Amino acid sequence: MTAPYQTIHVVTQGGIARVTIDNAPVNVLSLQMMVELTAFLDSVKDDAATKVVVFDSANPDFFIAHVDMTMAEDPKFFEKLTALALPGLNPFQSLSERVRRLPQVTIVQLEGMARGGGAEFVAAADMSFGAIGRAALSQVEALMGIVPGGAGTQYLRHRVGRNRALEVLLGADLFDAKTAERYGWINRVLPPDSIGAFVDALAQNISTLADGVVAAAKQAVPAEDYGNGLESENAAWAGLIARPAAGRLILGGLERGAQTPVVERNIEVMLRELAAQQP
Repeated sequence: MTAPYQTIHVVTQGGIARVTIDNAPVNVLSLQMMVELTAFLDSVKDDAATKVVVFDSANPDFFIAHVDMTMAEDPKFFEKLTALALPGLNPFQSLSERVRRLPQVTIVQLEGMARGGGAEFVAAADMSFGAIGRAALSQVEALMGIVPGGAGTQYLRHRVGRNRALEVLLGADLFDAKTAERYGWINRVLPPDSIGAFVDALAQNISTLADGVVAAAKQAVPAEDYGNGLESENAAWAGLIARPAAGRLILGGLERGAQTPVVERNIEVMLRELAAQQP
């Protein structure tokens, strides 16, 4: 069974829903993608026939590049996102938490780069697997004059520890899959020619478990309650995004080719050079 969307493709078969991110050219987390992912997540959470949700990308180089930086050009961008927010959360946290709170098992098959909101999305999943030499993760927000605002600070602290979380957040470098695995950011790495078969087999094995087993396992290994932390994160993010420096860095990044394939491959370099030129 398939469902029609513009930025994602969803195919459901045999208890497994596969969601393929497809928002050319670099899979930015646009308003349209957030609307569509939210619609899918809200629809699947009550689907008892679906036990596993797998997320992958149609673009071999990018999973989700980051939140659409053109938001800085649209004064009504955040107003448009308000309808997507869960109680007590901002819209970006809400997307991540919708993933994390799904009753189904969620798996990310990471074969390209995931930065910013894309890295937060990866960390929100129950499990994530990276392709050696292809997958990479970065919380690049500091180079844009902000901090992660989609639950990334909380997920990182839990997954890799406070010291490494601060390294990721403030160092703002791109982490290869092997380092991300060693830090605990993702489950494990696999060769590019076998990651698909591995994820397919894992999803298939889980989907054939007896009814009630998935729910019991997720209940026995409960997700963390990040309520207070998410409130603090949103306050920190909101305080920075409103500052002129953030606008200059985000708009300046767009002027220098952000969200194009060539620049996105090494966007940290461009943003560091841009930051060095700021008053």
